[in-house]
Amino acid sequence: MYARLIHNHVLTNLTFVLVVVLGAIAYVQLPREQDPSVSFNWVTVRTLWPGASAEDVENRVTDPLEEGIEKVNDVKFVSSNTRQGISTISIRFEDIEPEVFDKRLDDLRREVQSQLLTLPADIRQPEIIEVSSANAFPTATMALVGIVDDETLRHTAVEIGKDIRRMTGVDRVETIGQTNPELHVDFDPHRLVGLGVSPVGLADTVTAYFRDLAAGGIELGDQQWLVRLIGTSEDPRYLEDLPILTAAGELPLRSVANIQRGRNDAEELVRFEGKPGVLYSVFKSGSTNNLHLLETIRAYMDERNPTLATLGLRLVLLEDQTIATRQAIQVMESNALVGLVLVLGMVWVFLGFRIALLTSLGIPFALAGVFIILALFGQTVNSTILLGVVIALGMLVDDAIVVAEAIYQKLREGYEGVEAALAGLREVGLPVAAAVLTTMAAFLPLMLIPGVLGDYMKFVPAVVTLALLFSLIEAFWMLPSHMVVARIDLSRPSRVERLRIRLTDWMQRVYGRWLVRFLALRWFVPVLGAGLLAGAVALVASGLIRVDYFATDLYRLFYINVEMPPGTKVDKTLETLEHIEARVRERLRPEDAHAVISFAGQRFTEQEPLFGEEKGQVFVSLNPAESGMRSVDALIEEIREAVAMVPGPIEVSFLRRKLGPPTQKPINIKVRGNDIEEIRRAAAEVKGFLGGLAGVVDVGDDDTRGRMELRVQLNPDAIVRAGLSPADIVRVVRLYADGEIVASMQHQGERLAVRVRTEPRSLLDTQSFLDHPVGLPDGTEIALGKLVDFEIEPTTSNIRHYDFRRAITVEADLDSTQIDTLTANQRIRDFWRQQGPRFPGVDLDLTGQMDDIQESLNAIFVLLFVGVGLIYLILGAQFTSYRQPFIILVTVPMAFIGVVVGLLVSGNPLSLYTLYGIVALAGIAVNDAIVMVSTANDYLAEGISVTRAIVSAARRRLLSILITSLTTIAGLFSLAVGLAGKSMMWGPVGTSIVWGLGFSTLLTLFFIPWLYLSVTRPLPSLMQRLPLLPMLAEDAPPPWRRWLKRLGGSVPRAVLPPSGIQDAEHQQRYRAALQAIDADDLERAIRELQWLADHDARSALFSFSVTQALLLYVYKNGWDIGYMDRARRYLDRARARAPDDARGQELERVYRELNIPGDPQTGRPRGSS
Repeated sequence: MYARLIHNHVLTNLTFVLVVVLGAIAYVQLPREQDPSVSFNWVTVRTLWPGASAEDVENRVTDPLEEGIEKVNDVKFVSSNTRQGISTISIRFEDIEPEVFDKRLDDLRREVQSQLLTLPADIRQPEIIEVSSANAFPTATMALVGIVDDETLRHTAVEIGKDIRRMTGVDRVETIGQTNPELHVDFDPHRLVGLGVSPVGLADTVTAYFRDLAAGGIELGDQQWLVRLIGTSEDPRYLEDLPILTAAGELPLRSVANIQRGRNDAEELVRFEGKPGVLYSVFKSGSTNNLHLLETIRAYMDERNPTLATLGLRLVLLEDQTIATRQAIQVMESNALVGLVLVLGMVWVFLGFRIALLTSLGIPFALAGVFIILALFGQTVNSTILLGVVIALGMLVDDAIVVAEAIYQKLREGYEGVEAALAGLREVGLPVAAAVLTTMAAFLPLMLIPGVLGDYMKFVPAVVTLALLFSLIEAFWMLPSHMVVARIDLSRPSRVERLRIRLTDWMQRVYGRWLVRFLALRWFVPVLGAGLLAGAVALVASGLIRVDYFATDLYRLFYINVEMPPGTKVDKTLETLEHIEARVRERLRPEDAHAVISFAGQRFTEQEPLFGEEKGQVFVSLNPAESGMRSVDALIEEIREAVAMVPGPIEVSFLRRKLGPPTQKPINIKVRGNDIEEIRRAAAEVKGFLGGLAGVVDVGDDDTRGRMELRVQLNPDAIVRAGLSPADIVRVVRLYADGEIVASMQHQGERLAVRVRTEPRSLLDTQSFLDHPVGLPDGTEIALGKLVDFEIEPTTSNIRHYDFRRAITVEADLDSTQIDTLTANQRIRDFWRQQGPRFPGVDLDLTGQMDDIQESLNAIFVLLFVGVGLIYLILGAQFTSYRQPFIILVTVPMAFIGVVVGLLVSGNPLSLYTLYGIVALAGIAVNDAIVMVSTANDYLAEGISVTRAIVSAARRRLLSILITSLTTIAGLFSLAVGLAGKSMMWGPVGTSIVWGLGFSTLLTLFFIPWLYLSVTRPLPSLMQRLPLLPMLAEDAPPPWRRWLKRLGGSVPRAVLPPSGIQDAEHQQRYRAALQAIDADDLERAIRELQWLADHDARSALFSFSVTQALLLYVYKNGWDIGYMDRARRYLDRARARAPDDARGQELERVYRELNIPGDPQTGRPRGSS
C-alpha cells in the first residue's frame, strides 16, 4: 500500500499543488494586525453621574458597585478610579477558560444590575467594556483642527465622530476636547430679587414651558388624530419670548435673563500647532484587519478634507498603528525570506541542487497547510504567528533532509527507485518521527503558560506543531515520491557531485579521527562538561547577563505627562503644555516628528486614563525609524532636562508604549489603607526611596489632591426664620454655582440641554459667592451665607481603590542595564520591612508586572520539566531503555551553555521571551542525538562492539546532523542578528535558539559518543539469555531494585505472577530448578523441569523451561547427547499450546542456531576455547 502511494505521482503532485495554492490564497486573505487579538479577562465598568463630586460618586456609586462585584467569583483584583461625575471600576479575572469567563461576565452584569436600585436616580446606565489586546490601545489617533474654537468646530467634530463609529471594524471612539451644546439662561441674582423673582421660580418657568408632550389621541368623526404639545426649540429667541410673572407684572424672559446658545464648560482642551481641535482615539474590534481599517480612515479623510477646508477645518492623522504593524510583519517576513534562502543554500552545499530543491519543497507545503488551518479557525497574521513560522522554517526541512540523505545513501549503495526509498525510510523513519515528536513535546506545553505571556504567545507552539506535522507528511510521502520521479542517477556523478562526495568523505574521516582522540580523554570529558555548565550558571548569577523580563520594542511615539498644582484651571494647564511643546519642537529634527499635539484635562496611562483639569500630556508621534534617526529613548533623554525646566508643573514624566502584551510598569506599588493622609505620607516615603535607587526613572503616582472645596450645610433655624423652603435653598446653591439643567431636547442627533445659571464671572473669593442675595417672601433679601453654614477644605478630585480599599499607586520605569524588576521589587520590600511600622494602617501591594513575571517564570520552569518528561517518555518508548534517554537529554544543558554565551556576545537581555525560546530549544536540541544513538543501536544489534558502533554511527550521521542543525540555525540567523530588521522582542528568541543549537550540536558530536560509550553495555545475545528463566514473584527483588538493575544495564528477567504455578509441589520443584541453573548444575535442573513438563503436559511454561534448560546444556557443553531431539519435542508441545508466545519464538531461533555445526558466536566448534 505504501509503495503504491509513492508510485502514484499524480496524486502526490495534485495534492501538493492544491495545498500550496489554497495556502497562498489563505495567507493573502488573512487579516493583518500587530499583536494577536486575545482577551486578558479584564473588564471595565464605567458609570456617569453628571455634576456629582468625587466623594459623592465614591459613596453612592463606586462603593455600592464594588459591594456587588465582591460577590463575583474568580476575581484576581479590583481597581477603581472615582472623580467628579464618573466612576470607573476595572476588574481583572483569574486565568480561567473562555466559557468560565463568559459566565463570570454574566454574573458581573447581574450584580451591577441588582445594584442599580440603590444608585442615584439620575445616573446614566453603567457601561461594561471587555478589554482585549484589540481595544486596549487605539489603532489610530486623529484630530479635527480648526482656526477658532467655535460651534462649527464643535458640531463638525460630533458628526465626524459618528461617521468613524459607523465604520466596519471600529469598536469605539473616545474623544478629548469635545463639548456638548447647551442653551444658557443666565441671570443676575440682584436683578431677580429686584423684580421679585426667585432663581427657583425662573428655573421652574423654563421647565414648564420647554417641553414636548405626546398628549394622546382624539376622535374626529371616523378618524383618529394624534395630539402633540410642542414646546421646545433650538432657537434662543423662543426662550426669550416666554412670559414670566414678576413684581412689575408679566415680562418676557429676555427682560430678566440673558439667553444664548453655548456649550458646557470645557474640562479638556486640545491644541495642534497652536490651533484648537478635538482628538479622536479609534479602537478596533476583535480581529479586524488593521490595514484595511486604516485604509478606510485615510479614504474618509481624503474625502472630507476638501469640504472641511472651506470651513477652516482639517483632519490630521496623528498616529497610524498600521505603520508599526507593517514594520513588524515586514521584519518577520523579511527574516523568514532570508532564512529560507540560507536554508536552501545550506542544503545545496551538502546535498546538491536537485536534492536541495526536493527537500525544500516541504517548506511551502508545510507553511501552506498552516495558513489553511489558521484561516479555518479565523486567526490573523501577526508577529507571534510569524515568529512561529520563522522558528519552524529551518526545522521544516530537517526530517526531509534525514530521509533524503538516507535515500541518497541507498542510491549510492546501488538500490533503485522505490526500493531505495523504502530502504531509506526503514532505516530512519522511526528516529525521524521520534525527533518530530520530541520537538512537539517541548513546544506544546508552552500553550499552557498562564497569564499575559501565555495568552499572547499561545499561537507560537501551535504554528510550530502544525508546521512539523505537515512537514512529516511531506517527508514520508511526497519527498520519496518526488525522488523516485526525479530518477537521481549517481552512477555518473558530475564534477561538482564528485567534489561534494570527496568533501563529505573528508569531513567524516577528519571528524572520526578527532572523535577517537576525544574518547581517549576518558575522565577529563565530564570535568570539561561540568566546567562549561558551571561557567554558564556563574555568568547568569554574576549579573553579566542583562535581565529585562519584558524586553520589547517601543512604538515610535511617547507622551510627556504633566501634573499641575491642585486646583489649576484647564486653561493654565494647556498654557504650560504649550511651553513644554515649544521646548520639544526646538530639539526635534525635521525628519523626527510626524505630529506633536497637546491636550489638557486628561492623561493616558498603561491601564486607564486619569482625569482632572490639572493633568495634561504632550503627545509626540515620530516618523518610522530609518538609518541615522534617533531612538525613542535617545529622544526622551535629550529633551528630559529641557522640559523639566519649564516652571509650573509639580511633576513631569514620560510614558512610552511598548509592543507586545499590555503590561504595567516594572515598578507598580499600590499603597493601601483607610486614612488618605496616612496613605499620602507613606506614598511620599516610597517615592523618596525610589528616587534614590539607581536605575529607577520617571517616578510618579496617581494621587490628585484636587481643588479647594467650599462645603455648605443648610442652617435650619435661619431658613425657618426667613420663611423659606429648604428644598428651594438647595436648588439656589446649585443655580448660583454651575447652574441647573432644567430641560433638554434632541437636535441634529445631539442632546441640547437648557441650563439656568448665574451670569458667569470670576469671583474674588468665597465670600463673594456667599453674598449672593436670596429673595424673601416680604420682598426683601438676605445673603445666602446667612442661610447656610460653610467651611473651606481641600478635596480629592481622583479617589482610587485597590481591592476595595483606598489606594495611591506609585509607578516608575527601570533602566535594565542597571537593575531588573525582581531585584528592584525585592529592595522595595526590604525598605518597607524597615519603614512599614511607621505606618500601621498602610500596606504595600507590589503586584502588576511583578505578578505577571512571577507567574510566567513559575510556569516556564514547570513546563520545561513537563516538556523534558514528555521527551523522556517518547525516547524511552523508542529505545525501550531507561538510560539512553538520559544520554540524549544531556543536550539540554549543553544548549543552555550556548544560550548564555549567545546573550553575552550579542548583548541581548535575558527576558521571558528568551526563556520561552530555551524551553522550545529543549525539543530541538535532542534531535541530532536521537539520530546518532538510534544508528549506534542498529550497529550494536549487528554484533559490533560499542566503541565501533558509536564511532561508526557518529561518522555515518555527521552529514545529516550538520545539515539539520545548520538549516535550523540558518532559518533563525537573520532574526537573531537582525539582517532584515531588528526586533528587541523576538531577536533574543532567535539568539537563544541559534547559539543554543550551535553549541549543543558541537557538543553532541563529541560528548554524546563519550556518554554512549561510558554507559552502554552490549545487548545480551540469545545464548546469554538462556539461563534467565522466569522468576517466581515471591522470589523476585522489589520493583525499585529491578528498575535500578535495568538502569545499570543488567539483562531484564521475567517474573511469574503468583497464579503462574498454583501447585505447591510444582512451585518447590520449579524453584529448585532455578537454583540448580544458578549453581551451574544443569543436569539437576533438567531433571526437575522435565518432571514438571511430563506431570503437567498442558503447561506451556514447563515445556518452554525444560527446552531452555536442554538448549543451555548443549550450548555450554558443546555436544549433543540426544538433548536436541528432546528439546525439539518439548518446544513443539509448548508452541502448540502458545503459538504466539515471544519466548517460544526466541527459543526457536536458538534451536536453529545450535542445530548447525560450529559455535554461533565464535565460529569455532562448540565448547572450544
